[in-house]
Amino acid sequence: MKTVYQVLTSAVLLACTQAALAEPAIVYDAGGKNDKSFNQAAATGAEQFKKAGGGNYTEITLSGEAQREQALERLAQRKNNPVITIGFIGESALKKVAPKFPNTQFVIVDSVVDQPNVKSIVFRDNEGSFLVGAVAALKSATGKVGFIGGMDVPLIRRFACGFAQGAKYANPKAEVLQNMTGTTPSAWNDPTKGGELAKSQMDRGVDVIFAAAGGTGVGVYQAAKDAKKFAIGVDSNQNYLFPGTMLTSMVKRVDVAVKNSFTNDGKGKPSGGTQDLGLKEGGVDWALDQYNRSLITPAIEAKVKEIKADIISGKIKVLDYYKDEDKAKCGA
Repeated sequence: MKTVYQVLTSAVLLACTQAALAEPAIVYDAGGKNDKSFNQAAATGAEQFKKAGGGNYTEITLSGEAQREQALERLAQRKNNPVITIGFIGESALKKVAPKFPNTQFVIVDSVVDQPNVKSIVFRDNEGSFLVGAVAALKSATGKVGFIGGMDVPLIRRFACGFAQGAKYANPKAEVLQNMTGTTPSAWNDPTKGGELAKSQMDRGVDVIFAAAGGTGVGVYQAAKDAKKFAIGVDSNQNYLFPGTMLTSMVKRVDVAVKNSFTNDGKGKPSGGTQDLGLKEGGVDWALDQYNRSLITPAIEAKVKEIKADIISGKIKVLDYYKDEDKAKCGA
């Protein structure tokens, strides 16, 4: 595996040209590969590809989002294929770079870029968030649950909307408090602020908090642990981080998306199109394992399984913040 950390200049990127041609590559989102959440899921998928005999890959962690366009261009120039960019924030850069390299297969996770050589992979986060919202409300002793988002963008509002719907479906009297950490990419890496927001919510009676905030979520989880409350993880299965505190995690199978893309893409003519993955496709779910088994009663498990089946069948319609007709109902 070729690794590039803290990319600063073209020269640094060009120093990696010893890598084998056609080696797949991944450029992480602003949170960095060790965020224990979204990017770490992507990194896990890349490692699964390698361990399965797929070979080496190149990974890039940017020191600033302004470098993404340059990084994508350099990877395409050195014939890396496919090239995956993680996160919606890479959409603008990819729209500029992809047309310049029509023979390179690009992939973007968590956004859509309509180009003939860009595969877009998105997830119905609102469906998974609905499930953990139900878990939160069913577990809460106070009837008050909380949501803490990272960067205040439509994607995270979509998580929040799904969570609130699930909580109120399970308990119509539930109260849902919501906070966003900030409006810039630094909101994904501010555990101190995450902890402060969590403490503020808990002071108002919240006893279960769902954090969709990247690395910031670690501060939320620590605050919940200190206060002997519950927290819900996101993207990766984070149940192991604080056993006894982590009620569950809303898992988003970014790992599978990356592994499959590394395995199958970049071998023929580049293609476009969008993969939209929800509960039905196994793209999102809730996590139940040895770390949270004791926290989930049989009644909660049975109810959540019922809700999941009803969402898949269409019996339950989950509002989507991305749709104009749903946005007002989501509290926008």
